[in-house]
Formats: sequence, C-alpha cells, structure tokens
Amino acid sequence: MKQTKQIALCAVMIALALALSWTERFIPLQLAVPLPGIKLGLANIVTLVALCSFKTRYAAMILIPRCIFGAIFGGGITALMFSLCGGLMALAVMAIAWRSPAFSVYGVSILGAAAHNVGQILAAMMLLRSVYIGAYLPFLLLVSVVTGLLTGGITAGVLKILPYASISVPAEMRR
Repeated sequence: MKQTKQIALCAVMIALALALSWTERFIPLQLAVPLPGIKLGLANIVTLVALCSFKTRYAAMILIPRCIFGAIFGGGITALMFSLCGGLMALAVMAIAWRSPAFSVYGVSILGAAAHNVGQILAAMMLLRSVYIGAYLPFLLLVSVVTGLLTGGITAGVLKILPYASISVPAEMRR
C-alpha cells in the first residue's frame, strides 16, 4: 500500500509539473524580457516542493519523467537534452543548497534557476559545438534571479499551506 501511495503521489506531481510547464508556454515573457527561450520555470515549483518535502530521490523521480514527457508532448529530442541537462543540474545544486542553513527556499530557488540556465547553456554548447553560446549566459543568470525569486515565493507559499492539505505522504518519502 505504501508503494502505491508513493507512485500515485509522484504521478500527480509529474502531472502538475507538466501542466505548469505547458501553461507557461502561453505567458508572453519575451514581451517583457526580449531574450529567446526565457521561461518562468513554473514546473520547478513542483520540483522544489518535492525537494523540500521529500527525499531527493523522489524529487528526481518527478523531474526526470516530467522532462521526458514534456519533450514527447512538445519539444522533441533537443528539448529533452536541454530540459534534462538543466533540470538535473538545478536539482543537484538545489539539493546541496537545501541542506545548508545559509539558504532559504528563495535562495535555493534562485540557485536552481541559475544552475538550470548553466546546464542548458552547456547542453547548447555541446549540441552546437560552439563556445560562443556561453556569451548568452550572463543575461540568463540575471533573469534567473528574478524568475528564481518568483518561483521561490510561490514555493514558500505552497510549503506553508501544505501541512494543512489532506495529503497523506508515506513516511519513507519524507525528509
């Protein structure tokens, strides 16, 4: 029964992350920040909630299928490469930062947004075999502070109300 609850909870969180990722495609962020590929990173809210609430491996079990299904439903193999490189790098950095008392959920989110951008730039440099793409990174890092603050704020709000939700989380999943 416990394993069924774990699978169901992870599936719901994957679906939520996919819905947020799909929804943010309709937010015209390029009108405010004219940089190609800029996104708010709303799906990262789910990853960050999972990381803060569950063990890191469960956050990864949500992140990886979300990247795969996201690529299947709307991005292709190149999008999968960018999403996995950015997502896994962000998760690794956020997992380390979350264990440090120096970072709040806002700091962890900003670091995750920055790491995601670094991962995507590295993927682009490998895919296109060009180091010149790295020149785009400072602009992305600047934007990641703003998007990280936004997703961090939403995550902080979710984490405040989560204990009041009627969600039964198996003890094996909890931190």
